[in-house]
Amino acid sequence: MTKSEFLLRFNLLQLAESEHNYQHPTPLRSAAVLIALVDSGNGKGLQVLLTKRASHLKHHPSQVSFPGGKVEPQDNSIIDTALREAYEEIGLAGKSIKVVGQLPPYQTISGFQVTPVVAIVDNTPTYQMDKNEVSEIFHVPLQHFITTNDHHVFVASKGGKQHNVHFLPYKHYNIWGATAVMLKDLVAHIN
Repeated sequence: MTKSEFLLRFNLLQLAESEHNYQHPTPLRSAAVLIALVDSGNGKGLQVLLTKRASHLKHHPSQVSFPGGKVEPQDNSIIDTALREAYEEIGLAGKSIKVVGQLPPYQTISGFQVTPVVAIVDNTPTYQMDKNEVSEIFHVPLQHFITTNDHHVFVASKGGKQHNVHFLPYKHYNIWGATAVMLKDLVAHIN
């Protein structure tokens, strides 16, 4: 999918309903992630930027995720949080990022309300990975998520309530949880 086609669809269409159904029982901490779509201009279409979290982290170690984290007092908005975290984790500079919108917030089992900020990044950036937070940076063609039928949903139970856990495999990566449902909802938004 090209940048122009994505922007047209993203701005004209609306997400009918999220596939995310988890409701956290206690107060949540605010967080944001950056769904960065890289337009390398090489005819391969938009690429979704993903990271693999460091294995020693307290929350979601070794999981595939978007750059992001909790809202800090100095952040003026959810967008500021997503951009700051992307810069801290992988060196993605704000000047190369064009924010185009956001998806609705998601409640996570780890006690966060996470708002995905959607952005376009022109040209493939040079990354500076913070190895204390991230062990790998990689790209997946957006088209893969649009066309794949390899989407799995398992029902899990926590606190006597059932919720869906989503899985979207790609090569040797197992993209799951909030990251997978955000990708699923992004595709639903533009289809």
